[in-house]
Amino acid sequence: MVRGRLRGRPGRDDRVLHPIGRRGFLRRADHVRVTRDVLDEPPAHGQSRAGGHRALAACRGDRQRAARRPELGAREVPPQALSAEKPPAREHRPGPLELCLAVDVGGSKLAAGLVDGEGTVLVHRRTPTPAGADAETLFGALSGLADEVRSLPDAGGSAVVCGVGCGGPMSPGGELVSPLNIPGWRDFPLRARLAAYSGLPTAVDNDAKALALGERWRGAARGASDFLAMVVSTGVGGGIVLDGRLLEGAAGNAGHIGHVVVEPDGRRCPCGGRGCLEAEASGSAIAAITGRPPEEAPPEVVVRSGRLVGRAVASVANLLDLPLAVVAGSVALGFGPPFFAAAAQELAERARLSFSANTRIVPAGLGAGAPLVGAALVGWRAAGFDVDGDSRAAP
Repeated sequence: MVRGRLRGRPGRDDRVLHPIGRRGFLRRADHVRVTRDVLDEPPAHGQSRAGGHRALAACRGDRQRAARRPELGAREVPPQALSAEKPPAREHRPGPLELCLAVDVGGSKLAAGLVDGEGTVLVHRRTPTPAGADAETLFGALSGLADEVRSLPDAGGSAVVCGVGCGGPMSPGGELVSPLNIPGWRDFPLRARLAAYSGLPTAVDNDAKALALGERWRGAARGASDFLAMVVSTGVGGGIVLDGRLLEGAAGNAGHIGHVVVEPDGRRCPCGGRGCLEAEASGSAIAAITGRPPEEAPPEVVVRSGRLVGRAVASVANLLDLPLAVVAGSVALGFGPPFFAAAAQELAERARLSFSANTRIVPAGLGAGAPLVGAALVGWRAAGFDVDGDSRAAP
């Protein structure tokens, strides 16, 4: 770990290095911000602007050496989210026996699998998310599932990285997660806990953002440079790719389409708002409205849910000029054609501008495997593996 001088008044080198010493590596955007703040500040007596530049060079040198020689740096992956900034160079593909431990954390289920460098889910297991459980019980269920998957003999390889998709919101890099539909986790240090438990370089991001990456890699958005990916399950989430880049937002939470208001006087949402898409069309909302699980929802509820999703997609398509929306999640895929037909009809009625009138809404091409494939890509990219040949959408 890089260390700066911590006695007395910190020098300009320390102002750049100290935040890195506290968190490991910084995302490039944070690195640039810290460096800019230091270099733009008038030098103190006896110091020069060259000090900040030397610190920046040292940071870059250490990061490059760690990438080339893992034994010289921390084993743990940098605590970073998928960033729109250019990622570190990815120079090699996983070997045939190198796999990613992919983890999907949802409000109704936990899933884990081993995924190869081609995006194939070789083995997987799932278990219900413990209802009303405290933080440690939840993590125990998740870590036990990961252990089970890693012990399966028929994967033909072993995990070298770990990638996680989790409901949000979360702090940058998935360091602290607070999924609205998992009350037992508030500011839970998911990335650090999984990294320590598994011994693997670990990266965490929003599950719907991971979905967007996976669908662009191997699914219905393959080759697309502008699209929305959505998860309609226990909750509703989204990830947006614009001009080939995954949108991040100020804290890494861009894309939360579940909190677009679709019924201004509608139900209270777990986020504290009212009439959000998640409060009206998610699995938990449908269960609360009907008194039945989503699998038993009457036809009119299926159609209403589809129309509300189409309404939200129309707003985003009009705002961002998106020609495609890819929808996954157990509720959407379980409802099937009637849901998607209703969503497409509402989208056509609401998106009438010349650039949004032809926006399409389609099921996820990866089906039920989409969350694990997306989570795997989060892990592969963050650890520096080149699996998809695309350096723009995310690291």
